Parts: sequence; structure tokens; C-alpha cells
Amino acid sequence: MKTFSITTLGCKVNQYETQQIREFLEQSGLRQISTAEKPDLAIINSCCVTHIASAKTRQYIHKTRKLAPDSIIVVAGCLPAVQTGELNNVKKDVYLIKNRDNLALTLTQIINNNNSLSAKQGDIIKSENPSESKNKLTNSPKLPQLTIFRGHTRAFLKVQDGCDGWCSYCIVPKVRPNVQSKPIEMILLEAQALVKAGHKEIVVTGIFLGAFGQPTVRRKNWPNQQNDNLAELLNRLAQIPNLARIRVSSLEPADITGRLLDVFCKHPNIMPHLHLSLQSGSDAILKKMCRQYTADDFMEKIALIKAQLDRPAITGDIIVGFPGETDGDFEATVSLAREVGFAKIHVFSFSPRKGTAAAGLNNKVDKRLIKNRSKILLQLDKELGYKFRQQFIGETATILTENANGKTYGRSERYFVVYIKNAQKPVGKNELIKVKLTENTETATIGILV
Repeated sequence: MKTFSITTLGCKVNQYETQQIREFLEQSGLRQISTAEKPDLAIINSCCVTHIASAKTRQYIHKTRKLAPDSIIVVAGCLPAVQTGELNNVKKDVYLIKNRDNLALTLTQIINNNNSLSAKQGDIIKSENPSESKNKLTNSPKLPQLTIFRGHTRAFLKVQDGCDGWCSYCIVPKVRPNVQSKPIEMILLEAQALVKAGHKEIVVTGIFLGAFGQPTVRRKNWPNQQNDNLAELLNRLAQIPNLARIRVSSLEPADITGRLLDVFCKHPNIMPHLHLSLQSGSDAILKKMCRQYTADDFMEKIALIKAQLDRPAITGDIIVGFPGETDGDFEATVSLAREVGFAKIHVFSFSPRKGTAAAGLNNKVDKRLIKNRSKILLQLDKELGYKFRQQFIGETATILTENANGKTYGRSERYFVVYIKNAQKPVGKNELIKVKLTENTETATIGILV
């Protein structure tokens, strides 16, 4: 076995874990190629948060089998770990990895062509008595810490895993129930390696990032119902030499503490950008969702952020059409979004997810109404995004460059995209450059080199 390919679906955590798989296979002597080049081993790192993600996983399985009929196909990630029945019709020659702790061991067996390996529906490891199985996993190979986030300028760094929050619409607690965090010293070493590899920006991520250092995501079970462990981690990360930018992935409003904002203010290499999961502006809907905050709680945190940071980019998620969402509930969401002044809104249309509490709720919202409400929010996203970017026209921003289709662009400190106009000299990828923002468009800004 000499070559492999990886297809990734889903969140930043999945993308991080794909990079771990890549490093493990490269350390084992394999070379990465595309699926179309017919690799010996084809891995699909799956997602199951929505039915669409599950369907895409199945599509990639069929596509891989068509492109590379002789490849060994391994489906890893979240979908095989949850009993939704969505992989029941997958052929027996596809390896489904239920337990991600077994992944490195399974890959080792495949590489070594272990005769005891047999593809079947379920966990790839053959049945053993509990003591033998536990001993094997204890001594089995593990996926490595990253030394490079290949193919990307920004590197994602997973510091936390697992959720036991049980929001009524979310299947993640069934897939990743074990809440755990990496030791800070291990995180710092990994971050240093990523900086050494040339990454100028690191995005700190987790399944429930605000619970970093806690054994549960349920705040009522935290000492003082507050957690400053994330703030302390960021304070340490920000002091790594040559780490130009740190960005924080999704948080919930209660994760915003005075200490966290103090750390943001103290270190200019922590970007003034916070992504907060709102989901709804209606207290009635938030309660049905089993969220750990109210609309007033959310706005209190927004006020705190704006009082501490200079014109921060606040981005967020909103679910449209949750069961029982009335016109009044939706209007409350729109009103709150306007008051926040989001720099970007990620709009999701609710669809029942098998295995979640919300899938059994009555008072379903008509699909046509969900579509209309989504259109309203998408239009609001454009309006608010334009308004947010407009305040920076005429000012200077620093962007981390990317190149695509002959154009050079990058993301500013506040995460909005800036395209470079009429550059007199070539600008490479993964460079931090200063630009004067000269024009605002519907989706991005345009700037000239300073």
C-alpha cells in the first residue's frame, strides 16, 4: 500500500482530525493523492449534523467506488458513530469506523494487510473479550499532534472535544459524548509547530469551546457557573513568538467573560472577531431548543463586547422554522439581529434530525414559510454585513492573503474579505499585508496596497 486520499465533510474539528489522519498515514510511508488518481486507500471523514451531510457522505462513498473501484474505502468521523440507519445500505466492502479511538489501529491493520481485518457493518475491530480489547486500545497507535495544516493558510487547532448539553435539535452529544480537553502544554507545543511550519493564523476550535478545561458543558455544574480556562489558554497562546493571529471559533454568549475580553484587549494578535451561536431571538424558542441563555442574556454579552473591543465583528448562527416558531418569534429574531448588527449571519433552515428530541415535536412550520423566512434573514445578512464593512472604508486593514482564479484576496482582522485592486507587484499566498479599503461591495471590500 503506497497511496491514500481523504475527503472531508463537516466542521473545523473534522477538518483538524483529517489533518491528523493525513499525518499518521504519511508517517506510515503513504503518499496523498486525489481520489480520481485511484489511491490504494480512500478515507471519507464524515459528518452527520444534518440529513444533507449524511447524504453527502453516502454520495462520496458511491463516487469513490466509481472513481477508484479497487481502493479500500474507510468511512470515519461522526456518521458511523451514530445509529441513524443512514449507512445500512452501504456495501459490505466499505469499512465503517464506529469508535474513533480505534481509527489509528484500524489504519495500521489495513496498511499491514492484517489477515484478521474484515469489513463489516459496524466497528472494524473483531469481537474480543473486554479485557483483551481494553488492553489492545491502551497500547494501540494514536493519531498524532499536527506539525502542519497542509493546503491551508489558517491552521485549525482542536483543544476541546465532546458535548453533553443535549440541545433538542442537535445530534452531536450522541456522536461525541465524552467532554474532554487537551492539556495546555500540549496545545502550546502543537501551536509552536504550526507556526514553525509557516502558519501565521491559528483558529482555536472545539465541539463546545467554551467548556475548555471543564468535564461538562452544563454551566450549572461549573464552579461559580463561569469558566476562565479558555481565557488563560488564549493568554498563553498569544505569547508564542511569531504567531501573528489567533482567532476563536464558535462560542455561546455565556462564554464571554470579563477575563476573556481582558485577554482580547491585552493581545493585539487575538482578532476582534467573535462568533456567537444565537439560534433564535425568541425566549420561547430558545427554551424549546434547551439553550442555556435568554435573548436578554445574549444582548447583555453583546453590550459587554462592544464596550471592551473596537468595532468587533460579531457573527452568528440562526435556525429558521424550529417547531412552534410563530410570526412573533421570528420577528423577535429579526429585531435582535438588527440590534446586534451582525457582521455575518449563518442561516440554517430547520429540518428534523432523527435521534434528536426536536424530531418528535409537534407544530411543524410549513416548508414554504421556512423558505420565506430564510430569504428575509439572508437579505438582512447582506444589509448588516454591508453596513458593518462600510464603517472601515478609507481606513487601513491587514489581510492574510489567498489566491484564486487569478485574484488576490484575504481576510481582514474582522474576518471580512478584501480583494486587492491594481497591485503593482505580485502578491503571494499566506502573506500579511496592509491595504487601504477603498470600496464596499455587496459581499466584500476592495482595497489597494499601502
